Amino acid sequence: MSEIQRWTVDEPYLDIPGTLLEGPFHDAALNELRFVDIWEHKLYRLNLAQGPDSLKTIHTDAAIGVTANIAGEAEQNQLIVGAKHGFARLNRTTGKLSYIAQPWEQDGPKQELMRFNDGAVDSHGRFWAGAMNDPKVQSPRAEGVLFRLDPDLRLHQMLAPVTIPNGIGWNAADDTMYWTDSPTGKIFAFDFDAATGAISNRRVHFDLSEPLEPDGFAIDVEGCLWSAIYGGGKVLRIAPDGRVIGQIDLPTRNPTCPAFVGTELFITSAKDDRDDAQFPQSVRYGGRLFRVDVGVRGQPKNEFRIQAAKG
Repeated sequence: MSEIQRWTVDEPYLDIPGTLLEGPFHDAALNELRFVDIWEHKLYRLNLAQGPDSLKTIHTDAAIGVTANIAGEAEQNQLIVGAKHGFARLNRTTGKLSYIAQPWEQDGPKQELMRFNDGAVDSHGRFWAGAMNDPKVQSPRAEGVLFRLDPDLRLHQMLAPVTIPNGIGWNAADDTMYWTDSPTGKIFAFDFDAATGAISNRRVHFDLSEPLEPDGFAIDVEGCLWSAIYGGGKVLRIAPDGRVIGQIDLPTRNPTCPAFVGTELFITSAKDDRDDAQFPQSVRYGGRLFRVDVGVRGQPKNEFRIQAAKG
């Protein structure tokens, strides 16, 4: 087996006491990095030119799992998000939510049981996001669903049942979709029809084969996935053929998701209450934001496209 490329991060870029930091997103137009704390109902915004001292904290109406930009929005403060009860607009200044689609709106107990987690926007402006059991209500079981919200605001159930739906993205050819179901230890690949948004031919792209969980991922311009390994204190670079060709070692046990800013990866993490010899600083550094230059750029992010109403 050939040697893999290694990077080591010794301390956080941003030392904040997060609980479950997730959803890092680089807004290139604003030169801003944003991310969320799902458990604490917070949206963080960081001016990358000004650095850590510019961090803003916005308290949100409910848990937010993932955010994306909206194309052509006159109101620049509006984002599209996967929130506690479904897809919503989020005012990134006030934290106020306005729901667009709530799958369990007519089923109160189910609506409280579920919350939205990770997601991404495809090349045709559709927003994909997965819902899971809310751990504040019930330990996750195979009751989750992967949804697709189209520009006409119609909601489609694409995959069920799933457990903890996580990282999702597409290759440069736009004919393969990758998606993670964390407790299985696997990242799956699907044939993807970009014109219709259909997926088929589910198969295993990567099997971690150890009792850890792949969480969120980012995709670089060479087609490699950078998958955060929750519980393993590392981010793995996975080649298009499924081989591990790189590894970032972190000083905390629970990385959750990476995002590219140029050739740098910004990596969110979750709180850890257990120190040991393997991760001697995990309690101190869990729930922090990390940064590392990996020498390759990420794929650009797509924007959600809301279809204009016909008069």
